[in-house]
Amino acid sequence: MQAIQYLDNAEVAELNELSEVLLKINRCAAVAKGGRRFSFSGLSVVGNRGGIVGYGFGKARQVPGAIEKANKDGRKHLMRVHLTAAGSIPHDVEATFCGARVRLIPASEGTGITAGAPVRAVCEMAGIRNVLTKCYGSTTSINVVKATLLALASLRTPEQVSSLRGVEL
Repeated sequence: MQAIQYLDNAEVAELNELSEVLLKINRCAAVAKGGRRFSFSGLSVVGNRGGIVGYGFGKARQVPGAIEKANKDGRKHLMRVHLTAAGSIPHDVEATFCGARVRLIPASEGTGITAGAPVRAVCEMAGIRNVLTKCYGSTTSINVVKATLLALASLRTPEQVSSLRGVEL
């Protein structure tokens, strides 16, 4: 499996219509002598619904700060996704991150996105319109999102496969 190739700052600056979806807010408590001290972490998915998607994770003492940091972090972790003309993915793909395993299966036109909340958010922000998915193992949102992005990063276009095999289409 290959590593995720993130977009550089010049490419990100050219993108103007990025939208964010807040996926999860998590509250964490640290016990101090005066009582519990709460902090919050936020997970967001950022994309342009046209082949570019990323995720962000931010932590702060207040919820708005965590959301803002997550959105800002998401703009730093954008990647390009290969889509078909039908708004699906080119082939079956499976990826694992920690305990989460995600499988993405291409679907025909009109199927829609059959997925849980984390995978659905990533697919919608990437611009995928027709896909079937299944999550195995852990359902922790951050791990499922990272596994989904690893799966999307390992997609190859028919042109890439033909050049690797030395066959003309």
